[in-house]
Amino acid sequence: MERAESYSTKQREAILEYIISLEGEAVKASQIVQHFQNTTPIVGRTTVYRQLNKLTQSGVLRRDVSDNTPNAFYRYATATADCHTHMHLKCEVCGALQHLECDILSEIEAHMLGRHAFQMNAYRTVLLGTCENCIPSSQ
Repeated sequence: MERAESYSTKQREAILEYIISLEGEAVKASQIVQHFQNTTPIVGRTTVYRQLNKLTQSGVLRRDVSDNTPNAFYRYATATADCHTHMHLKCEVCGALQHLECDILSEIEAHMLGRHAFQMNAYRTVLLGTCENCIPSSQ
């Protein structure tokens, strides 16, 4: 039994290391499963989902759900610490989430506070649209 627990820990560490290597980018569980299909240790689909749940519940990972897809996206939680200073772009087609770091955003936040007495939460502000990979090419 001790060996099984040790194996699970190795798999959890492998999953976490992979997500950390993405440097704050969000990833779907299916992408993680695909990544581990030909690696050592091999991490199966059920194990990936179980470990993602455990890592999310413990606060190590952040889970974001896309409105138009049934998929959740996972990111390393400490990578979201910088998210308090910027907004995000979310693709309505594929659900990809991107960091939006632009100088004009501080002006928008100041305008919203000064003109509309409304303090924006950059961490939770998401602009919806279509990413460059999903925009139909002009013909």
